[in-house]
Amino acid sequence: MLQQKLAGSAFPAKRVTNAELSEKLANLGVNTSDQWIRERTGICERRFSDIDNPDEHNSSLGLAAAQRALAMAGKTANEIDQIIYSTCTPDTLIPSTACWLQHKIGASRAWAMDINAACSGFVYGVAIADQFIRTGQVKTALVIGAEVLSSILNWEDRTSCIIFADGAGAAIVERVAKDSPQRILSSHFLSDGSFCELLHIPAGGSRLEITPERYSQKLHKLRMDGRKVFKIAVKTLVDFAVRALEENRMTIQELDWFVPHQANLRIIEAAADRLNLPMEKVLINIDRYANTSSATIPTVFDEAVRDGRIQKGQTVLFDTFGAGLTYGSMLLRW
Repeated sequence: MLQQKLAGSAFPAKRVTNAELSEKLANLGVNTSDQWIRERTGICERRFSDIDNPDEHNSSLGLAAAQRALAMAGKTANEIDQIIYSTCTPDTLIPSTACWLQHKIGASRAWAMDINAACSGFVYGVAIADQFIRTGQVKTALVIGAEVLSSILNWEDRTSCIIFADGAGAAIVERVAKDSPQRILSSHFLSDGSFCELLHIPAGGSRLEITPERYSQKLHKLRMDGRKVFKIAVKTLVDFAVRALEENRMTIQELDWFVPHQANLRIIEAAADRLNLPMEKVLINIDRYANTSSATIPTVFDEAVRDGRIQKGQTVLFDTFGAGLTYGSMLLRW
């Protein structure tokens, strides 16, 4: 159901190198360096939103990505039937960021909703849209993955603040002819809530309100057990890639492009190695944009579509994991 060349992405203007981030962290008493960050994550730079700039709020980044996707598709906002907005850093808790976006883009015919599957959210969103399309309830869906993760980072926690950043990606998911070779071949998902505390924000929900004491303890900021997440991530990326290929009776050699969640370059390299997949077939943009959670897959996908690496008829595998923990893969023919 995913059409050719209907994607878009957007990033904040502010580029922050490892050296610049290291200098900022040094002022907070946190010791790191460009070399330390590169060796452990593969990240060289990232983008951070200006919170005082309304053009760089979550819904504004989502808007820019969506407009690029619509332009590539040759469609108007009034042709959208459904908006699925994946984010864990919404503009507001109420209403949904999808509704802010729906108003901004002028999609007056669309119904809109947020989902929060963290880094897995965009792929979850595409799968949800695909099912609505298959049942005939929706013809054209706009799926967005957008994050302003800089708003939830603890700048005194070196394990997380060097990894995450801001950005947005979007795709148009649309009904195609039954005999069209372009389609989602299969999708596979799983969640394991026993790992909730490996990557979470303790306060800010109804379970634990933010008080002055909890604020001073930074309980409203992201916490992550990076070592445990790393081990689980490598295994699940491999498992869900194999699952998708086996479901479609394909070998890894027949796959044209592997599009993993851009969590950490070392995770991606380890997964590719276990799959016996050459890195030349792996799409990467974490070096320039860091980990933008649910925006990583749509943004790296958009780049490869626009620069011509992904060609019509090729097989593409989305492979993801995120807080929850949530896992998933999706195999499609482009």
